Amino acid sequence: MTIPAAAVRGADVIHRSFDEFQTRFRAITRRTQKRFENRDWDGIRRDTVKRLGLQPQAVAETFEALQEQIGEKIADAELWPAMKEAYSLAILGRNDFEVAQTFFNSLTRRVFPHVGVDPGIDFISDDFPLPYRGWEMASTRLYAVRQVDPGVLRRVLEDAAFGVPFSDIHGDTRLMAERLRRDIESAFGSETIEALDILRPVFIRNKAAYIIGRIRRGEQVMPLMLAILNRAGGLRVDAVLSREDDVSIAFSFARWYFHADIASPREVIGFLHSILPRKRIGELYLSLGYNKHGKTEFYRDLMKDIAASEERFVVAPGQPGLVMSVFTLPSFPFVFKVIKDFFPPSKHVTREEVIQKYRQVMLHDRVGRLVDFQEFEHLTFPQERFSNTLLEELLEVASQTVSLSGEDVVIRHLYIGRRVTPLDIFVREASDEESRAAVIDWGHSLKDLAAANVFAGDMLLKNFGVTRHSRVVFYDYDEICALADCRFRKIPPPRNDFEAMAPEPWFSVADEDVFPEEMRSFLGLRGELEDAFLEHHSDLFEVAYWRRMQERIDRGEVIGIYPYSSDRRLRADSEASISGASWG
Repeated sequence: MTIPAAAVRGADVIHRSFDEFQTRFRAITRRTQKRFENRDWDGIRRDTVKRLGLQPQAVAETFEALQEQIGEKIADAELWPAMKEAYSLAILGRNDFEVAQTFFNSLTRRVFPHVGVDPGIDFISDDFPLPYRGWEMASTRLYAVRQVDPGVLRRVLEDAAFGVPFSDIHGDTRLMAERLRRDIESAFGSETIEALDILRPVFIRNKAAYIIGRIRRGEQVMPLMLAILNRAGGLRVDAVLSREDDVSIAFSFARWYFHADIASPREVIGFLHSILPRKRIGELYLSLGYNKHGKTEFYRDLMKDIAASEERFVVAPGQPGLVMSVFTLPSFPFVFKVIKDFFPPSKHVTREEVIQKYRQVMLHDRVGRLVDFQEFEHLTFPQERFSNTLLEELLEVASQTVSLSGEDVVIRHLYIGRRVTPLDIFVREASDEESRAAVIDWGHSLKDLAAANVFAGDMLLKNFGVTRHSRVVFYDYDEICALADCRFRKIPPPRNDFEAMAPEPWFSVADEDVFPEEMRSFLGLRGELEDAFLEHHSDLFEVAYWRRMQERIDRGEVIGIYPYSSDRRLRADSEASISGASWG
């Protein structure tokens, strides 16, 4: 078989495989809306996990199909540039061509594991320039109104075409209109608007559905996000989010992925970016479950940032980790984590187990409390962009992962996630009021994690961080485990003075044992901060609290934790977050 013939045949195999992948992807999303209408919360969770595995599975199947179709030529370096050209023609006109490009790149890396990007066989951003501006209206409904009133809001809800009726659509729309009139007047100076734009796809995550749009007047834009719950009596609008910060938190890097039946991702991404301009394009793709393409966009952003400055990578602020070496680029709001070669005896975990724990977090509902780290392999950076201190550390403690190649630093495996302020640094440098609020939210974060069947394990302040929205999140996963796998116990009283004075425990301790009353000694809080924590979260030191959470999880209960504050809810009797935090 000639190279031109093999290229056409291979491109056709890849294109058909990608088309099948997208069909499966959208089928799961459409099924998720039915699950929401049927209140099948566990089914939504299963679908979220299943969807994450679709692309790796599709790439593996495509690789096997290519081997069958073109045989040994699959490893011919001269074939892939020709196959890239043939594939480019095949995907012309597709609404999802950027995702199709990333699918192709996944195969080139499968066949030729390589460092960085090879423009000869990989698609790069210049191959298909992709402007996101100008696409905002392509997937929206336009409501040309001068004021937001109950009538137009009722139409918005009805156009979403849920298969379940609203229990009180008259009351919902009246309360929504009252709230939005105040918000619009505050944002625009009066209640007059030019239009209401609503994305056609409904966004679903966990136990809530969301209608997303924007309110426009001239150049002014106000985001709009309606949170809808399906309770026993029918649907109800639970909250109205109309501030950029509120909507940004709903799309947080510490939350799981939305399901939305989208034909053209770039159209929806363009709209979302118009209301969330501080979110990076890659983060928005990630939020919709397009993880591979989100990573592609993120990598391109990183390379542009490096090229546009002369900053050096430096050791990240905070206490050094025992398992990870962490560094950052000061102007780039992300951190880079590399697994060390060796761990101290106190860490009963292997490198493989650490990798597995980070992958488990991606497959788990993060409930706004677990940072989403993206896993990368074979990245290369100019050596001159590393501070001497950092480079010496990496080569000393992570030589199995980090190496030098000429003038470059090659990193075989690393994680990249949003940078936050370590909690121990935050409470030391922030005002008394801010520190107190952070400590209280720290307790809420532990309770939210427990509700999601997650036990942090290592509860030291240095393993938690504070986001720009003042939310406390967890980012150290080497000791994370399922709450259901823990055995919570009270410390038995000593039987005699000898046991009471013994330096070691006088009782047996298994790996899964947790003694909540000991947690207080790990907090590292003193004075007013300790008092504030105890005032709100003294139940965390009691066995009863943790066992109650385990019982709820054992019953199969999916506990609702929502990405908005209580003041955004329309009614005081709405379903509350398990933690009782201001952000549910």
